[in-house]
Amino acid sequence: MGAIGAVFQPELIKLMRAVLDDVTVMLPEAKRTSTMKAEIASNILACAAKGERDPIALRMAGLSAIVECTHYSHDISPERRAV
Repeated sequence: MGAIGAVFQPELIKLMRAVLDDVTVMLPEAKRTSTMKAEIASNILACAAKGERDPIALRMAGLSAIVECTHYSHDISPERRAV
């Protein structure tokens, strides 16, 4: 992942938190588990650790955790997941 030892500025932490909240709110309430939130946060952190600061790109990284964790996503080809 490469985020070990990463230091984030307070403004970026605030942005990542807002993105996490935005993505979480898109989930059905039953899916808003701590495990799912941790997966979303992990993807957002990894993206930010690579230097990404665009809220839309961070949101897409968070949303990718949802796709990866859904039971039916394994039936979708990697090419279609990127759409």
